[in-house]
Amino acid sequence: MNNKYDDIINLPRHISKTRRPMSQKNRAAQFAPFAALSGFESSIKETARLTDSKIELDEYDKLYLNEKIKIIQNSLKDKNLVKITYFKKDKTKEGGSYIVIEGIVKDIDEYNLTIIMKDNSKIIINDILEIESELFDFI
Repeated sequence: MNNKYDDIINLPRHISKTRRPMSQKNRAAQFAPFAALSGFESSIKETARLTDSKIELDEYDKLYLNEKIKIIQNSLKDKNLVKITYFKKDKTKEGGSYIVIEGIVKDIDEYNLTIIMKDNSKIIINDILEIESELFDFI
């Protein structure tokens, strides 16, 4: 049986007289995996990341929330602890997530419709879902 490569199969490996042999590290690097679709994995993760829809309050809930905000505003000097649940819009995709923040209200900006916390974080009043505090125990 004559095979196509019988004439070269037993020849010694060629060694160059002008070039040094490649190191094992560099030779191995030739076969290292690479990301043919760079960024594809992060894109898949971003697409799979879930966001919530904003819950729209009815008129009754909005009035109740406004009453709570008035109570907080009238007792700012008392520095009562409040727990606010609000919607934060996602920066990259539709929807967002609900965040719960606990702290002391520093001020209420009626012009910009924001609540300013003691740590200077700002919460848009229209994004608030719920406010909890000992101030509301009587209502």
